[in-house]
Amino acid sequence: MGRVIRGLDAEQRRAERREQLLDAALNLFAAQGYLNTSIEQICTTAYVGTKSFYEVFDSREACYVALLKRTSERLEETMISLAATNAGGSEREVAPGLLSAFAHALVDDPRVARVTFGQAGGISETVERQRRTNRRWAAGFLEQLWDRYDGPPSELDRRTRHGVAIGLVGGLFDLISDWLLDADLRDKLQLEDLIDDLTSFYITVRRGLIARN
Repeated sequence: MGRVIRGLDAEQRRAERREQLLDAALNLFAAQGYLNTSIEQICTTAYVGTKSFYEVFDSREACYVALLKRTSERLEETMISLAATNAGGSEREVAPGLLSAFAHALVDDPRVARVTFGQAGGISETVERQRRTNRRWAAGFLEQLWDRYDGPPSELDRRTRHGVAIGLVGGLFDLISDWLLDADLRDKLQLEDLIDDLTSFYITVRRGLIARN
């Protein structure tokens, strides 16, 4: 075991530096964009040396991917907890609350909205793969939710339903992206309109899926 400094061992100090770097990267990427942000700027803002940066991340791209992962992990925790809390409710009761939590998690902090929606597309194949991984998780979450209400589907129906879930998640993200182009993030009424649109879209897709079965 290494030295303990400020009550933290080496692994804990590394985890702390990682969070400092991610917080700094979130601020800088949101304010000036991915391409205009350097590793040196991230380190200066985080009060972390460049050497320490490379002990945590291999590159600026790796830092950006880790930031996307952190955002998705926090969203996943929120959605799983909310779904578990409302396990006894009907889909009509549960779905609007889940969609509301989904929207709030992604747009309440303007920095998260800018980094997740405004810049993630087109940076690199690695970043795009992470975005797709996030969407696949969300689709899998929906499929598990639908299992709760519809029962397990046949193998053929599962493949079809997976495609519907992927498309639904993509549509939800696109609705948020489109809304962000003109939205005033301080206007709660605009956010309520977004949640209504997300809910209407979800209901329309679900009705179509249920009618097919």
